[in-house]
Amino acid sequence: MRIGAVLLAAGPGSRIGGLPKALLQLRGLSLLEHHLIALNEVEVNEVVVVSGFYHLQVEAIAQQFPVRVVRNHAPELGQASSVRLGIEALDTKCDAIIMMLCDQPFITKVELALLIQQFTVRAAVLGGLASFPKIIVIPQVQGRRGNPIIFSGAVMCAILASVDKLSCRQYFDLHPELITYFQTDNANFVTDIDTPADLHLLA
Repeated sequence: MRIGAVLLAAGPGSRIGGLPKALLQLRGLSLLEHHLIALNEVEVNEVVVVSGFYHLQVEAIAQQFPVRVVRNHAPELGQASSVRLGIEALDTKCDAIIMMLCDQPFITKVELALLIQQFTVRAAVLGGLASFPKIIVIPQVQGRRGNPIIFSGAVMCAILASVDKLSCRQYFDLHPELITYFQTDNANFVTDIDTPADLHLLA
């Protein structure tokens, strides 16, 4: 199975005082580096990093890894614009795509491997991607929707082909029948850096 990933690193960090989340440090490495290492450890075939605000610093780190960097020249349009740019840059031959945020400090190869496993299981239950090509798998922790998420290449193609240029979230909202939530107690899927109070998680 060929897996692609989009890592969103374009935000301004406005809710944590203008600190770029991708560049926050954890155990001597930026969150961006932690995520790129984890993606490499689970042998994702293709990674696209979307930069925007703080693009010089983000791209300097990303270019140390075997990834493609796409710059959002209008990051003020919000996360949906970065998502769209990211999937547009991916190879449409990917069987599955991981959509990943840069503000989740504890997402590691363990969580990514579990996500991929859940997608593989769901595809097998449905008879394989050839039989049921549109699959979306989302982690859920005690009723809370988590991240990263993973969806099939057919879903990506449908999003890209949409006349209204839908974002992933808009497409998902229109097609809830395609979504499988997998239940987990792993709080790392719902832990993120969203306010200054969350910065203690990195200490």
